[in-house]
Amino acid sequence: METLAIINGPNNNFYGIRNKAQYGSQAYDDLIEELKEYGATLGFAVEAFQSNSEGAIIDQLQSLYLRARNSGVPIPLVINPGAFTHYSYAIMDALESVHELMPAIECHMSNIHKREEFRHISVTARECIGQVAGFGKDSYKIAMQAHRLRIDSERDA
Repeated sequence: METLAIINGPNNNFYGIRNKAQYGSQAYDDLIEELKEYGATLGFAVEAFQSNSEGAIIDQLQSLYLRARNSGVPIPLVINPGAFTHYSYAIMDALESVHELMPAIECHMSNIHKREEFRHISVTARECIGQVAGFGKDSYKIAMQAHRLRIDSERDA
């Protein structure tokens, strides 16, 4: 089974607690379990990581990259940088550094383009192959499906 990584940024661990109208009432741990089960149906062993710290997210990206490089097997990434989406040039640079072996899809449960103006800009998306936003927890599933379709079409080419 292929590995797929999910990285979540600040406050995403408070799904089910924070702004339930925006993010739903499902607890973060339950969502991750659901995504792992869903990933398995797509042939992915899902590894999830969450941190409220920018440096820890960068460390995780670099660690996954080194693992992919050492194994010779790319690791597709679904990343929800949380608020770092809008201002973390450090995470953007980390994504640029790893994208050769870790193609990333940025994911947001809410439609960031319908929210406060500062949320309309993503500095991290420029280093991702795509962005999914506004479909609640299904945003993660859509991003996972996109990776499956991309990998399968590259294999068939």
